[in-house]
Amino acid sequence: MDDPFELDEPSPPAPRFQGAEPPWLAGLNPEQRAAVTTTDGPVLVLSGAGTGKTRVLTARLAQILATRPVRPWQVLAVTFTNRAAREMRERAGAMIGPMAEQVWLGTFHALGVRMLRRHGDLVGLRSGFTILDADDQLRLLKQILEAEGIDTKKWTPQAGMGLIQRWKDKGLLPEAVPAGDGGREYAGGRAVDLYKQYQQRLAVVNAADFGDLLLHCLTIFTKHPDVLADYSKMFHYILVDEYQDTNVAQYLWLRLLARGHGNICCVGDDDQSIYSWRGAEVGNILRFEADFPGATVVRLERNYRSTPTILAAASGLIRHNKGRLGKDLRAGEGDEAGDAVIVRGLWDGEEEARRVVDDIETRQRAGDRLNGMAVLVRAGFQTRAFEERLILAGVPYRVVGGARFYERQEIRDAIAYLRLVAQPDDSLAFERIINLPRRGLGDASLQTLMRASRMASISLMRAAREAIETDELRPQARKALRAFLDDMGRWRSLADAMAPDELCGTVLDESGYLEMWRKDKSPDAQGRVENLKELVSALKEFESLGAFLEHVSLVMDNEARATEDAVTLMTLHAAKGLEFDTVFLPGWEEEIFPHRRALDENGAEALEEERRLAYVGLTRARKRAIISFVANRRVYNEWRACLPSRFIDELPPEVVERDSASGVYGSGAQGYADAPGGWGRLGGPGSWGGGWGNAAPARVPAAGDTPWQTRDRSGDDQPSLRPGDRVFHDKFGGGTVLAADQGRLEIDFDKAGIKKVMGGFVRKAEGT
Repeated sequence: MDDPFELDEPSPPAPRFQGAEPPWLAGLNPEQRAAVTTTDGPVLVLSGAGTGKTRVLTARLAQILATRPVRPWQVLAVTFTNRAAREMRERAGAMIGPMAEQVWLGTFHALGVRMLRRHGDLVGLRSGFTILDADDQLRLLKQILEAEGIDTKKWTPQAGMGLIQRWKDKGLLPEAVPAGDGGREYAGGRAVDLYKQYQQRLAVVNAADFGDLLLHCLTIFTKHPDVLADYSKMFHYILVDEYQDTNVAQYLWLRLLARGHGNICCVGDDDQSIYSWRGAEVGNILRFEADFPGATVVRLERNYRSTPTILAAASGLIRHNKGRLGKDLRAGEGDEAGDAVIVRGLWDGEEEARRVVDDIETRQRAGDRLNGMAVLVRAGFQTRAFEERLILAGVPYRVVGGARFYERQEIRDAIAYLRLVAQPDDSLAFERIINLPRRGLGDASLQTLMRASRMASISLMRAAREAIETDELRPQARKALRAFLDDMGRWRSLADAMAPDELCGTVLDESGYLEMWRKDKSPDAQGRVENLKELVSALKEFESLGAFLEHVSLVMDNEARATEDAVTLMTLHAAKGLEFDTVFLPGWEEEIFPHRRALDENGAEALEEERRLAYVGLTRARKRAIISFVANRRVYNEWRACLPSRFIDELPPEVVERDSASGVYGSGAQGYADAPGGWGRLGGPGSWGGGWGNAAPARVPAAGDTPWQTRDRSGDDQPSLRPGDRVFHDKFGGGTVLAADQGRLEIDFDKAGIKKVMGGFVRKAEGT
């Protein structure tokens, strides 16, 4: 119904079940039944992974409509995705009939639009206002930046838009942005003024962006209490899905609407709050009882997805978080324990990818479907090794939540540079990167070059060489084009003498393409930088640039097979809400998982979110979970000695099986799970975010080594160290060995204090 305030026709009759239990209550366990039938007052349903959250929400909606004296449009049901809203409406319709169609059910944004279509004039919006998409938002902000004379290369529209949306997610209008907010530094301290101009410009063009859809509602509710009173009176019951993912604006919107009657039911899982980078505030769910005194808390802990062993592993891990309300997943009665969680130590990343794909093929030959298997990684750059191994083995796969590695924008751009170095007449590559990053060569200059190319039947590169000697282009454009051609000539001269990976790193550095993404403040920019570094690492495997480009052509030509049966490859963030029979969890190493950048930026809070991400990964598995870590990993073209993730230490040892097939556990890694406390952060030479690998590798693998045998940089066996020995570490300086255990050392450093490090990172002090 379009206008909830002018409805006077009766709603369809509610179904009655005299003397019989309604079908939506059938088969519910006691906790689910309590969540469904406790209809009045504030209710928090802590729904663990696989505990039937959607069923409970839908049954609760049916219960309210069938048993409470309300009309369908007096119920507000909020979801995070359109898909979840459709599923909920369809399920409710099957239970209670056409009444479900009249419920106010949708995403936060959809419901906000519905309110603004009626009351938009109160915030300056006229009838038929437009909702801008991301591209239009950036174009509008860019116009403002240019009009203000602000350098859009230094202060990108993407960075400014990210800042504005962050403020809107917090429910802040320009005048409410705190003076101490670090984002104010954007554009030389003019960020708030630009935000104000952006909002004024939106009003002029009669438009709103996605952040406005709730922000405007908050403004209306606070400045026009009569409107809020109307909605509060209309909505007798509020249901909210995925409450742990709400941001501040969504939280405030819900609290205002529920303030009168208090009949709000929020369903969520504090242990699965993994989207802080999108503005989600886990604190919203943690303080529910404080916000709504007298609230009923129902814990759904009976998992219908995973084996008892997997649930024990996940519950044991997440108990290490302090910021949680507390619950333990358990399987249904009589369920078999299932396979132990396998923790596998391997030599390097290449062996890790090979073992995962070998396991996939083995399971497929045993009759398991590929659809039931997934490889879940912490960061997008990790997918490359698995993609290439799956292609080599001829195993169909799909990448969910992102493009395949070589199809990503930044990788295509980088390869276009390399194609142009290898083949100067590649006009498609020339056109793609001539103004990436921006060099002052606009569309008019490119059209001039393309016209000259067509008229003379020559490549764009040759047309460019001729154009810099004529007056066809403006002097500034000629100067920029000449510099580009000089760069290309220099890189081409290096191609034969320089290794492909070094050449690629040089091109990305000197062209400014890498720096362009480093300065970009959009949420996915850092991931693009990681992918570019992984590309450089990939070139290390090829003898020549030509061999790499040929390999890429073959990979790109390898279309996904016309079959639905394929292995799923995705990040842990994208995997939330999905489930698979077999889940592979590679890369459980310090600085990869937990991710160093997250810890550096947000400390203890980030560590707890990283642990929640590990919990999400484990609970995606129905039957088996295989975790792997490596002793050495080539990260961005540097060999790194790796420490197992602290999360491996935190898994209950009684449900873990250590895979010794690679020889790891027989050669010094025994007892790694029993070590007290978490591993210290890796502190060797060549830190993350460094250059392209010019530094000597921290630890070079040598033929015949077992994975935990430590070696110095010359390849000779490191002398054995004992408690009391004096040693020197490149980062931490001098120190005294406190304990030595199979290549792992605990050292009391003179200045840095007690640290745990790998033996390969220290050398014995002279004279000891």
